Amino acid sequence: MHNVLLLGSGGREHALAWKLRQSKRLNKLCIAPGNPGTASLGENVDIAINDFETLKQLALDKKITMLVVGPEDPLVNGITDFFNNDPDLAHIAVIGPNKRGAQLEGSKDVAKAFMKRYGIPTARYQTFTAETINKGYAFLESLEPPYVLKADGLAAGKGVLIIDDISEAELQLHDMLNGKFGDAGKKVVIEEFLRGIELSVFILTDGESYKILPEAKDYKRIGDHDTGLNTGGMGAVSPVPFATAPFMQKVEERIIIPTIKGLQNENIMYCGFIFIGLMNVGGNPYVVEYNVRMGDPETEAVMPRLDGDLVDLFEGVSRHTLHEKTCKINDRTALTVVCASEGYPEAYRKGMDITGLDSVTDSLVFQSGTAMKDGQLVTAGGRVLAVTSLGHSIDEAQKTSYAGMKHIKYNGKYHRTDIGADLSRYTENSSAHD
Repeated sequence: MHNVLLLGSGGREHALAWKLRQSKRLNKLCIAPGNPGTASLGENVDIAINDFETLKQLALDKKITMLVVGPEDPLVNGITDFFNNDPDLAHIAVIGPNKRGAQLEGSKDVAKAFMKRYGIPTARYQTFTAETINKGYAFLESLEPPYVLKADGLAAGKGVLIIDDISEAELQLHDMLNGKFGDAGKKVVIEEFLRGIELSVFILTDGESYKILPEAKDYKRIGDHDTGLNTGGMGAVSPVPFATAPFMQKVEERIIIPTIKGLQNENIMYCGFIFIGLMNVGGNPYVVEYNVRMGDPETEAVMPRLDGDLVDLFEGVSRHTLHEKTCKINDRTALTVVCASEGYPEAYRKGMDITGLDSVTDSLVFQSGTAMKDGQLVTAGGRVLAVTSLGHSIDEAQKTSYAGMKHIKYNGKYHRTDIGADLSRYTENSSAHD
């Protein structure tokens, strides 16, 4: 039996807490800092995710035996190394890579160079600094528009620009290398634009073997039909109809296996999730990015499709016996719709009373940007909550999620109305592709 400490406070962590709670191997669950949704599943503890010393004290006080790291920040900052190298904490199983492994997300340049070394298909690229900006301008000239510019480091999801005009791209390159994204933009990766449709593939690995989790497609743009500004994600669908068995075989052979072998080759002990952001370009997978944790809102669609015991899987990761575990996947479709605050991803108001959650009976509601104020649930973020439903088709799951969404009320409530709609053409025509 495990006493588990889960780090994070978003919808991803609410979904992980919900799944962990079902485990027969769970004794106690603490979430730091958690949110009002996770409070019903375990004990929320108000500690910041990067306050390692206070987290150490909590782990000792609560006799924690397993640490599950939700967000990327503490991983990039070395929380796994902190626990593994401290004699008082070294017995605790940590689900999340060490600092070197976390560089797959922490540095776009490191990730692209890794892909290049191991022949993993990705867009052509070069990396530039303020000293080599003129070479950057020349590389832009060699590409066809649109131009993709990525800040090397973590920029809270805002460090990727896709620009149609060469003059604007040159201006943005100058601004990025001169502090637009702070330290994250000291290096900028410029890459060719890939035309295709995106999906996310998730694996859980103990550094030797791996389990492929349900894949998902998320919806980044704020507006229907993929219009408007990029967000952290406005919805997700799993499974993805175009991720057919032959396509997923290519993903495994060309991307997953070389990634694991590459980590082993570089002596990176990697125990945790790898999120592979892919582009399906004419039936062939190309890696857009690695993340070293689960995605949000994809986790809210992936976890409800996982029929196995998550703590048992994590135990396999920590003991390097993952190959002995079974990872059962529900064949139903999960469809997640994110409900945001009006104005997001730009300025938005907080503190709006939220009602109606108890009336949602056929769907799961995962909270992210919420807080309790004088006993009342209120909005506290741009993405407020997510409604996930399971169905025997995208259409069925979609109808249930939107029906559930109608019960939820707060001032400035906003959500997309078309999550999953673009995938119906794949399911209607699936017999033609089989």
